[in-house]
Amino acid sequence: MGSIEPVFDDQGLVPGIVQDAATGRVLMLAYVNQEALEAMQRTGQAHFWSRSRKELWHKGATSGNTMAVRRIRTDCDGDALLIDVDPAGPACHTGAATCFSGPEDAEPCGFAALESLAAVIAERAEGRPEGSYTVRLLDGGVDAVARKVIEEAGETALAAKDHAASEADDLRLAEEAADLLYHLLVLLAERGVAPREMLGVLAGRARAK
Repeated sequence: MGSIEPVFDDQGLVPGIVQDAATGRVLMLAYVNQEALEAMQRTGQAHFWSRSRKELWHKGATSGNTMAVRRIRTDCDGDALLIDVDPAGPACHTGAATCFSGPEDAEPCGFAALESLAAVIAERAEGRPEGSYTVRLLDGGVDAVARKVIEEAGETALAAKDHAASEADDLRLAEEAADLLYHLLVLLAERGVAPREMLGVLAGRARAK
């Protein structure tokens, strides 16, 4: 992770904003001192300083909801840290994915919407409820799901080719692209590949660009 030289306050602390490395979603805010920073650099696991207990805190040591640290950066003034992590479970002690959950999170957006959809697909794969389209796809095996991905990719390409500057065409293309993404997530589920793996690859490519 390289050398990190934050500007600590008079209590020897600096705030650390923790975000999901794959999605960019803000997960939590915690405080870091020199000991916690060194622990993160040494172990690759998120560590913070508990202001209430006055002790080093290994995130997830008790709950199992650890965070693998990908990267640590300071802001332009050096008095705040941005910590990119791969979370192994919910970030919040309430069981929520992020400590900043609220009523506005009832309908997830951005990459969080993909994760929410992937979670529903995983539930269908586990519970196999009767009448579920997702279950019918999975029951067909990889060949059946792969054929649907190819079909939806073709329909998305045709919608793009026929696209004109109209709201109707915008909606059609968005719907076909959504169908493609859904079937792609089902294909990943059928093969046992977590969507986070795909998002991690995308994030890596974005950094490489």
